[in-house]
Amino acid sequence: MDGKRYTIILVPHTRAKFRKFQVSSRLLWSGTAAVGLVLLTAALFGWLYLAAPVDDTQVAHLRHENNELRHVNQSFEQNIRQLQGQLAAYEERTRKLAIVAGIEELDNGSDAGIGGGSTLEVAVGDATGLGSIRGIEQRLQGLSHDLDRVAGNLASRYRWLSAMPTVTPTGGLFTSGFGVRRDPVNGRAAFHAGLDIAAPPGRAVHVTADGVVVLSGPHGDLGNAVVVSHGFGLTTRYGHLSSTAVQPGQRVHRGDLLGYVGNTGHSTGYHLHYEVVKDGQAVNPLGYILDRPL
Repeated sequence: MDGKRYTIILVPHTRAKFRKFQVSSRLLWSGTAAVGLVLLTAALFGWLYLAAPVDDTQVAHLRHENNELRHVNQSFEQNIRQLQGQLAAYEERTRKLAIVAGIEELDNGSDAGIGGGSTLEVAVGDATGLGSIRGIEQRLQGLSHDLDRVAGNLASRYRWLSAMPTVTPTGGLFTSGFGVRRDPVNGRAAFHAGLDIAAPPGRAVHVTADGVVVLSGPHGDLGNAVVVSHGFGLTTRYGHLSSTAVQPGQRVHRGDLLGYVGNTGHSTGYHLHYEVVKDGQAVNPLGYILDRPL
């Protein structure tokens, strides 16, 4: 067998020259044996890998981790739902505050996230819930914008409400109202630009709205008087005081002490003359006072 030789002929294509190789029978059998050994070894290792015993501890550990991941995912989804519910409640409260602030409609589109089914539903393939998180982030940005707008309007409305002379300046009896009347000094018909409140001498007189004192002291027929500017075109006047308790330029808040009931100036008895002026024109104070006796 050792002396035998085999000829291998290679034909690359029809017009190419033949190529011949001679190999001994020993070399041929050796190569065949080597290839067979490699295949046998690969098959043996494959069988050993597939037939290897399963590690029960590792399987149990993997199952435990899988259960934990499932619980974490369920908890995550539940938290997302709760967060969306809270966000919807805050958006509803913001809309109610907007009405109080004088905003008829919030225009940033945040309302789109309210109503319907659960907004936890996400696009196919978004198993992580990132779509819901991005939606929540957008709604939070819209809510922040809305709250800034509402806060600004509420601040403006608060300043406006604080400037309204809505309380009675002093306790007493309303003796003369706004409009034409007979003058108590000369008896002739005259326009009365305010409200007279009869009260004991020395009774405290309080400012009826937030503002700045522009006059404190003698002021013509009003005698000792205080004039307060409230902004928004509103001014109040307090006349016939025995004395004043504020200075020009002083900022006052509704209910602060201005002075005391007196009988100074064009007056026939102890009382407070109270005026409300809107855009330079005297108006009826009773149109503003909310706590007047019925």
